[in-house]
Amino acid sequence: MNNITLIGMPGVGKSTIGVVLAKVLGYQFLDSDLLIQKQEKRKLHQIIAQEGNDGFQAIENRVNASIEAEETVIATGGSVVYCQEAMEHLKSVGTVVYLKLSLNELSKRLGNLKGRGVVLKEGQTLADLYRERTPLYEKYADIVIDQEGQDLETCLQAVLETLEKQKK
Repeated sequence: MNNITLIGMPGVGKSTIGVVLAKVLGYQFLDSDLLIQKQEKRKLHQIIAQEGNDGFQAIENRVNASIEAEETVIATGGSVVYCQEAMEHLKSVGTVVYLKLSLNELSKRLGNLKGRGVVLKEGQTLADLYRERTPLYEKYADIVIDQEGQDLETCLQAVLETLEKQKK
């Protein structure tokens, strides 16, 4: 399969880069968070508030594990790496690209995490979340793109060049 799945922390630009990457490649673009909202007819933060973190992750796992696509750039929610079934499915249908950014840069970009529909445990900080998720992103990634100090265009070029090298 020839899909490209973008993973990484909230605020790294998975959706932004995903849309542009899809245009450049002539692919479709799919935002799995929007797919979850459409299927559930609720916003992410409402699902988390009503179902709790475990309930949300069960929904996230089900939706991401059922994505059937061809020549599509898939931007996932940051917490998809907790969903083993979903991640195995996404790896089986294409290349998984981890968009990496330092905690320092992320904290500059992110405002209210709860309003973004970010899965946080009680009392968990952005730093806690970063430390918990980074090993999972690295575990599932076929490609890691370090975006530190890069603008959108530079990051996009890095993704395209790395994908091209991988084909050879």
